[in-house]
Amino acid sequence: MNSRYFNRDGFRAQRNLRFLFRRCAGNVDAMALVRILVDGYSLLHNWPQLAPRMARHSAAARNELIHVLTQYRDAIGTPITVVFDGAGAPAGTPKAQSTPELEILYSRDGQTADDVIERAAHRLGEFGEVLVVTDDYAERDTVLSLGSMASSCLSFIRTIESTLADLQRDLKHHNRKERQRFQRTR
Repeated sequence: MNSRYFNRDGFRAQRNLRFLFRRCAGNVDAMALVRILVDGYSLLHNWPQLAPRMARHSAAARNELIHVLTQYRDAIGTPITVVFDGAGAPAGTPKAQSTPELEILYSRDGQTADDVIERAAHRLGEFGEVLVVTDDYAERDTVLSLGSMASSCLSFIRTIESTLADLQRDLKHHNRKERQRFQRTR
């Protein structure tokens, strides 16, 4: 796998994503991973530990998911787009701030998150590989037919947890070394 897909500190993230890529269609080395498209509510429903005792359609649960995906995006360096069904959110729900690195989208009335994901996968496909995260089998088949890769939510959750745990370990190790280096210079 080419290391240009990730930031310079994402070596373990790279290893964790290899697990995902082995299970996805397509040759990862042929093109760069340009974006990860996530069906937001599908991931929330499959990750009850993320926001315990909160309704899956609540703003708090969505914000917690966005927070974790922001950390994951920072670890791997690949932009992520999270798409929520706009009809699933109550009226007046505040929209989370999007950035080019972590884009938050809500589908319009009469549209589903799947429609938005399919369209984005088709349009982004010419720029490189697109990974779609959903547990909707029909959606996975559709994006695979468009030339994108697909991952189950459970597999993606495991990858996120593993990557963030590796990052924490690396940070502790780095901080310990810096603390020792600082104490030696005094």
